[in-house]
Parts: sequence; C-alpha cells; structure tokens
Amino acid sequence: MLKIVSFKICPFVQRAIAVLELKDVAYEVEYISLRDKPDWFLQASPHGQVPILILDQGVLFESGAITEFIDETCGDFRLHPSDPFEKARNRAWIELAARNYLVQCRTQRSPDSTQLETNRAELSDAFQKIEAVLGEGPYFRASQLSLVDTAWFVLLHRAHIIEECAGVDFLEDFPRTKSWQQALLGVEALMNSAPTGFTEEFMNFYLHEGTYLGSLMRSGKGKCGAVAAAACDPATLARCCR
Repeated sequence: MLKIVSFKICPFVQRAIAVLELKDVAYEVEYISLRDKPDWFLQASPHGQVPILILDQGVLFESGAITEFIDETCGDFRLHPSDPFEKARNRAWIELAARNYLVQCRTQRSPDSTQLETNRAELSDAFQKIEAVLGEGPYFRASQLSLVDTAWFVLLHRAHIIEECAGVDFLEDFPRTKSWQQALLGVEALMNSAPTGFTEEFMNFYLHEGTYLGSLMRSGKGKCGAVAAAACDPATLARCCR
C-alpha cells in the first residue's frame, strides 16, 4: 500500500492526496510534527519537507513528482493529456498554482488589514492569470478533470473556507475561477483530500485571534460568523466551514 507522510494542513500534500482519491487508490497517511521531525523522515526526505511517498521500491519526494507518478501508475485513466504540448502547458499552470500555495498561506496569516491587502494583491495576480485562460468549464480541460484541477483545488478549497468563515472572498473579481471553484467543490474525491479534522486545524492556524481574518470571523463576518461571534470554538466552527 502507498504511504504518504504529511502534516494535516500542508497544501503540497493535499494536491497529492487529491490525485490518490480521484484514482481510488488504497493508501495510508502518516502525520508527523514539523517541529520535531523524526530521524527516519529526515533520512528519507532530502530537503526535510513533506510530502514524501513511500513505496516498496523506494521513496519519492516533491509533490509534483509524486502526483505525476501516481497518475502514470495508478488507475485506468490519466489526468495528464497525452499530447506533449498540452502536457507541458498543463505542467506550467500546475507550477503556477504551487508557487502560490505559500502566498496564500501568508495572506491568510496577515496580522492586519494593510498586510492582508498587500498579500492578497499577489494572490489575486495568480487568480487573474488563470481567469484569463479558463474556458466554459466546468474544469480546466472542459469536462475532463486533470492535474491542473487537483493543483488549483488546494487554493480554491482554502479560499472557500476563508469566505465561509471570515466573509472575505478571494475570488470576488474572478467569475470564471469562482465557477471553477464551485464545480471542484462538488467533486467528492477532491473534498476527501482534506482529512478529518482539517478545517479545525486550518482555523487554529490561520483564523486565530492574532490574524486579521480571525478577527473578522470573531466579529461575526462570514456565513458561520454568528457561530464564531457566539463561541470561538474551532471544533464547533469547523462543522459550518467545511
């Protein structure tokens, strides 16, 4: 059985698990603490980062390499196009998504409104670029899911949680991207890429009292704002911010 080593809210891990879920592959996940990485993990991961994929024949690192390996070796369908140009084009858009994972993380951790707007401008630049190339949908390659969808789902899923809980919509100026987000949120396999307890941990990390988005949530913004204003318990809030 394939094993992914991860921590729960890592965006790079989520993109790999999304592919495993779409492929309906049996796998297990081992969670580690990034503050206290075990020696066996440091020996297996050349740069000490998650995810790694443990196989009988060895260990793979880097989420891009892992997702392509899963796509090429698992299931009876491919998420990458066979045409060399289209495959290269898809890889480029996948890379743009991955480059913005940490941009989104910074944005979500912004301590005040000024920093939020500064960070959000950089994130919006990425959404503007993908907005310009999206077709009629529902997915990046029309009716066929691809590795571009799994890579961008990570950004779009987290944007959904922020909108639900803090009332800030990172996609408000990007209607095609918003429609794409809604289509991907309706794919059960993609939603399953977020493990049990994901939203609670996400909120503890990004929507605590020290972040501007956290203060918006606690002031009653967002669809779960009333719950947040009444009782700032992440376990309770997680049920309304999936």
